[in-house]
Amino acid sequence: MKQLIALNKGLWLALAYLLAVTGSAFAAGDEEAAWNGGLRQKFFGDRAIEEGNQIIELTAPYRAEDPALVPIQINSKIPQTKDRYIKTVTLIIDNNPVPFSANFHFTPESGKADLAMRVRVNAYTHIRAIAETNDGKLHMNKVFVKASGGCSAPIGTDLEAAMARMGKMKFKLDNEKAALQQPNLAQLLISHPNITGLQMDQLTRMIKPAHFVEELKVSFNDKPVLTAQTDIAISADPNFRFYFVPETAGELKAEIRDNKGNQFSATQTVTP
Repeated sequence: MKQLIALNKGLWLALAYLLAVTGSAFAAGDEEAAWNGGLRQKFFGDRAIEEGNQIIELTAPYRAEDPALVPIQINSKIPQTKDRYIKTVTLIIDNNPVPFSANFHFTPESGKADLAMRVRVNAYTHIRAIAETNDGKLHMNKVFVKASGGCSAPIGTDLEAAMARMGKMKFKLDNEKAALQQPNLAQLLISHPNITGLQMDQLTRMIKPAHFVEELKVSFNDKPVLTAQTDIAISADPNFRFYFVPETAGELKAEIRDNKGNQFSATQTVTP
């Protein structure tokens, strides 16, 4: 049964990829087709979504240099307070084989609901960031990106080395000393091939099964800072920039789990 499910998923991904590639030529002419044709209803039902950049703003290059490494930034326009904060940001890439890219969950301890990362873009498409505030309201900002082939870009010849270092992680802090009770910028670097299930191994010429990070948890002194569910659109060797607010010295911890059940963790001591 598991093999049948995996096969069906593989066929679905392959079909979605072909549709995305053939659809890139006219995507610019009908930019909202995928969103209005089912994605909006699938992920948010009939809930009202306010569009604009008053709550959240998404930036990305209009024409990507590398479709497998498209840099995006999500900037929040409100502070994370206990009374009002962004609790979830959903990232949707309309014309990707798997449009759902990630869900990011924040808390007031996040300081800012800001993020930066690299994603794969498989066809000309809108990328959407939909923020849900703690009052249950939805706010969306979108950008249009011209890129193609990011999800099927061939795996490099160094896959064996990539697998050997899989799971290694490290933090980079914007400042050597953390500012207490203020948002501090941090970066998490993850070694993981994040194989999409649509990529060809350059040596064997075979399509490799999907193998990607699907869950991320970042905490400070055991309090959640950022948690996420991610999918194949996140680039190989993911890295995330985010904020956290330390009240005292302590330990920043990251835990990840991939779709094959592998789990890894890393810690960083934070000194005020």
